[in-house]
Amino acid sequence: METFKKLKQYYWPFKRYFLWSVLFLFIVTAITVVYPMILQVTIDEVVIGGQYGWIPYLALGFIAIMAIKGAATYIHQYTGDLFGITSVYKLRNALYEKLQFLPFRYYDNAKTGDLMSRLTADVEGFRFFLSFGFSELIRFFLLILISISVMFYYSIPLTIVTLITLPFLAIVTFKFDKAVHPAFRSIRKSFGRLNTKVQENISGINTVKSLSREDYEIYKFNDSNSDYKDKYLFTSDIWAKYFPLMEFLGNLSVVLLLSYGGYLVMAGNLKPGELVAFYSLVWYIMWPIMNLGFIVNLFSQSKASGERLLEILEADNEIESKESPVVAKRLEGEVEFRDVTLKYTEEDKDALSNISFHAPPGKVIGIIGSTGSGKTSLTQLITRFYEPVDGEVLIDGVNVNEYSLNSLRSNISFVLQESFLFSSSIKANIAFGNPDASMEEIIEAAKRAQAHDFIMELPEMYNTILGERGMGLSGGQKQRIAIARAICSDPSILILDDATSAVDMETEFRIQKALKEVMANRTTFIIAHRISSLKHADEILVLENGTVAERGTHEMLLKNNGPYQRIYDIQYQDREKVIQSHAG
Repeated sequence: METFKKLKQYYWPFKRYFLWSVLFLFIVTAITVVYPMILQVTIDEVVIGGQYGWIPYLALGFIAIMAIKGAATYIHQYTGDLFGITSVYKLRNALYEKLQFLPFRYYDNAKTGDLMSRLTADVEGFRFFLSFGFSELIRFFLLILISISVMFYYSIPLTIVTLITLPFLAIVTFKFDKAVHPAFRSIRKSFGRLNTKVQENISGINTVKSLSREDYEIYKFNDSNSDYKDKYLFTSDIWAKYFPLMEFLGNLSVVLLLSYGGYLVMAGNLKPGELVAFYSLVWYIMWPIMNLGFIVNLFSQSKASGERLLEILEADNEIESKESPVVAKRLEGEVEFRDVTLKYTEEDKDALSNISFHAPPGKVIGIIGSTGSGKTSLTQLITRFYEPVDGEVLIDGVNVNEYSLNSLRSNISFVLQESFLFSSSIKANIAFGNPDASMEEIIEAAKRAQAHDFIMELPEMYNTILGERGMGLSGGQKQRIAIARAICSDPSILILDDATSAVDMETEFRIQKALKEVMANRTTFIIAHRISSLKHADEILVLENGTVAERGTHEMLLKNNGPYQRIYDIQYQDREKVIQSHAG
């Protein structure tokens, strides 16, 4: 029950619905146990005793009891569902909120499909137990307690003989729970992996088709699907082993009841109606106990689901604002790195090592280097997407750890190489970082990003709804909208991470020309592989293996005969070869 204790804050505030459900469950259960008693009176007093005048009254009483039971059942089920649905509404919101604030380090290892299955299938599994499983567990104890009390009233010896198999049935049920819980947990994990496989395939369907790898993807899906099937079959095998034994023990109680109960009737120590009532009451005990396997099944599934949900809720949110953070509405944009070292995990080598540089407000800093040299990692420390293991990052002379995350990140805009657009209108995408932006500001941002012209050619222009991840637009068009989004946010610090890699040279030239005005009075970091994208920078950092190999202006670096010179020679010699081949 430790899982339910940890999740108590999400369902216990709505305990009033649960208590109402239990109250009417008690009424329903009490009425259910009255049925055999009415049957006993009908047989012993009316049929055998010949008091046929009781029949109208018994019939009216039975109808009244049925009406009360129907109303009580409705209220019980409605309030039970209300308890479960209201609880998981709060739980699902808490999970989604937690995911919004978890650091990048968490998502480095998380799988999208697995997270989706947790917020859907696992939340629903937990809800079903709150709505149905809890009440069934209470119904189990109520039925057994009330039924045994009535049975003792009729005959103590017969009750003892009938329930002699009860301890064995309880032991089997306990062993079933111990076996089935790990099995259901493995099912949940397998389902998460299956979800991940489907999500990855759909997201990368263009790559799959372009390389004709449909058969391979089908094979991989079949492999994951087979694993999911095998996990379920293993669980079914556990059911198949335990349920026949549980049913045998339940039916053995009935055999003992009819054998010894028949003897008591013939001996005159028990009335026939009482034996019939006893038979019904025994099933009110045996069926719940045999059905306990189903309840245990629900409990095991919900427990496994709850454990997976707690893995999200209890994940370490290592990057948070301090209790009394510095709140800055507008930063000047002065950035300084002091001997900064970054590791993604303790086992990894340094992603960045002893990085130091100073970027005055309003300056343009270019960052270039080979793949994996640490270019993106460097800029992600500015926004506290990651924390350095050594050294410090300062903005306006204040350690970034001192700022509130909201005020820090609202002053910084990123444009990534892989531009992500939401399934919303173009207008909403551009204004995403500045929801209060006017239409004039949105259009101005689009014009500066060289996006206005192609937007105006779309059917609904700025109100055009984009497909998933910007489906329907080219890579260059998506990048230009992403640049417009960054411009519209009016940041103090602008980070362009290979932001023009998907546009042609002519468009890149126009964007750079427009960005010169945008970059005025704001600190800008330009990460690029093409020297043409950053040669105008005030200072260029050349990274190699997580360290600053050299630094300076474009002209200075060309005189050093270092890594920058080699990159320049490769790029411009290749360009000259292309020009000569066209000329030839």
